[in-house]
Amino acid sequence: MIREYKHEPFTDFSIKENKKAFEEALDLVNSQLGKEYPLVIGGEQIVTDEKIVSTNPANKEEVIGTVSKANKDLAEKAMQEAVATFETWKKWAPEMRANILYRASAILRRRKHEFSAYLVKEAGKPWKEADADTAEAIDFLEFYARQMETIKNGVPVNSRFGEINKYQYIPLGVGVIISPFNFPLAIMAGTTVAAIVAGNTVLLKPANNTPVVAAKFVEVMEEAGLPKGVLNFIPGSGAEVGDYLVDHPKTRFVSFTGSREVGCRIYERAAKVNPGQIWLKRVIAEMGGKDTMVIDNNVDTDFAAASIVYSAFGFSGQKCSAGSRAVVHQDVYDEVLEKAVALTKTLKMGNPEESSNYMGPVIDQAAYNKIMSYIEIGRSEGKVVTGGEGDDSKGFFIQPTIVADLDEKARLMQEEIFGPVVGFSKARDFDHMMEIANNTEYGLTGALVSNNREHIERAKEEFHVGNMYVNRGCTGAIVGYQPFGGFNMSGTDSKAGGPDYLLLHMQAKTTSEML
Repeated sequence: MIREYKHEPFTDFSIKENKKAFEEALDLVNSQLGKEYPLVIGGEQIVTDEKIVSTNPANKEEVIGTVSKANKDLAEKAMQEAVATFETWKKWAPEMRANILYRASAILRRRKHEFSAYLVKEAGKPWKEADADTAEAIDFLEFYARQMETIKNGVPVNSRFGEINKYQYIPLGVGVIISPFNFPLAIMAGTTVAAIVAGNTVLLKPANNTPVVAAKFVEVMEEAGLPKGVLNFIPGSGAEVGDYLVDHPKTRFVSFTGSREVGCRIYERAAKVNPGQIWLKRVIAEMGGKDTMVIDNNVDTDFAAASIVYSAFGFSGQKCSAGSRAVVHQDVYDEVLEKAVALTKTLKMGNPEESSNYMGPVIDQAAYNKIMSYIEIGRSEGKVVTGGEGDDSKGFFIQPTIVADLDEKARLMQEEIFGPVVGFSKARDFDHMMEIANNTEYGLTGALVSNNREHIERAKEEFHVGNMYVNRGCTGAIVGYQPFGGFNMSGTDSKAGGPDYLLLHMQAKTTSEML
């Protein structure tokens, strides 16, 4: 029986009991800081001399945990384990693989606040953002398990008289999962379990900023009954371990989420057939965006301003879906800008452990430096009308920043900043809006706020993004409701949480028997 999929609800922290439960989870996590986490290869826990030290971006002196660091030799050992385990794992009944995901989702649901508290501490996520991240991870586990049960028998094809034809999906082999810091539970878990439930074995290399969350998730999968060797946990250097595994002749596919620069490099390296390789590697890539909030001239300007602000500054703009460009019709430009500035000034920034703070830090010093340099570029290209200041003395805090009056080709309107910065540009009419909306090399998300039916229908056709929203913000895709992935330099349009995502981790086999 295929279970019914229901989206995991978000926690209402205005309810006193929920707030207290989350505070207790933070206390629990604070009592566990500084622990050491091993590599896991073939079920064996391996402690290395070299470590990745994970620190709190809101308090850079505070160590969240130390995680053992893999090198090439350990990556090779993990590959051999994954290759060997694939021979048995691929033969498991799809329902049994799915059941492990259902069990893991139940464990995560019971420990939801604990995992969210780790996201607060290690990724700097405010309460609501952390809660949504954990809910999305639970959704991915449930959704992909259900999808596997749906496709396990393949797709019907025609059989002529005297023959039986079948069209089935079989797993690919060993996959390398390279996950990002910004959704260190949801995307890491989603990309990992999609590969696993499809019958593949995986090598997981999480972001070096957030390896503790990944280590805790590996423990959950083990508790859920995942056999040894299916999920091998090998945090390490992208230049060393990442490149080695992308190039490896036994790697069958790479599932990557991260920057355009790294994604293009992986795509190029994976295209090369290395000695001993007997297939063309598949690459599943999600590589960022330069996403636009388009505001028409016949709208509620308070709603438009709120849609821009919350799309831009949720999790300090560190989302590939973040609305980092506002293209506003000239008739309402000044009014929308003024209201967006006023709303932005009400946002509280500070330690994300405090429930009242809407925004926390950015992830690390490199991100802080990059974002601050873009704000300086913004000062020369336009006008900083609010924010623009940073403080990295204790953590990596940057004020939510609006840069107004930008040319549509300005760097701030073209380049992904990945921080709390939104640029405003004025449009003459709807044709001009669509022209600007599509003028970047990306195509991930975008939103139109309009009450003009003709414009809405045109945007659905002309706005060239993988996820196009009408009369809402451009972030917050829900698994199974808004399958997520983009066009152009936003990646391979591999729609996470969508009906065909698992198929990217499988290959189709036709069998025909004459009777």
